[in-house]
Amino acid sequence: MQRIQTSLPDVWELRPKVFDDARGFFIETYHRAKFEELGITDSFVQDNHSSSRKHTLRGLHYQLHHPQAKLCRLVEGEALDVAVDIRLGSPHFGKWVSVLLSAKHQNQIYIPKGFAHGVLALTDRVQLLYKCSDFYDLTDEHGVLWSDPDLSISWGVSNPRVSEKDARFLKLDKIPLESLPQYLGK
Repeated sequence: MQRIQTSLPDVWELRPKVFDDARGFFIETYHRAKFEELGITDSFVQDNHSSSRKHTLRGLHYQLHHPQAKLCRLVEGEALDVAVDIRLGSPHFGKWVSVLLSAKHQNQIYIPKGFAHGVLALTDRVQLLYKCSDFYDLTDEHGVLWSDPDLSISWGVSNPRVSEKDARFLKLDKIPLESLPQYLGK
């Protein structure tokens, strides 16, 4: 597994070794000891699977009291995966990074706790699988408006398909400070 640094520290693109032959391919998508060697020490406790049509945007989601590190990959299609640092006191607060995920290339993105996460489907059908380091809690669901002009995320589409819930999220500067995670430093 190769770890590629993004413009945000601790958010990494991961590229596994793909064993490809006439029968198809084999990849190891997760191996705890190997991931620990890369610096990913989270214990993942929940796996999720979402399916999206082209131009569906899910996000920007986070949990405050049950923060989740995420390990995301596609098994079908291409998607823009975005992480936004929303940790109060972080030197990168309000900065975002995107990784183009592709089932063809089998790459992944690792997003640590304290980041808002969003995904935009770029192909007719996208199948996203992701591991979470804590359980989903409906009562702890929070989000940042995907179109926050202060973040200026380059989604590449002006009118994506979003849920009513995601459309009602606030801009980052309008979210009460007690509703944002704290930066704990290194």
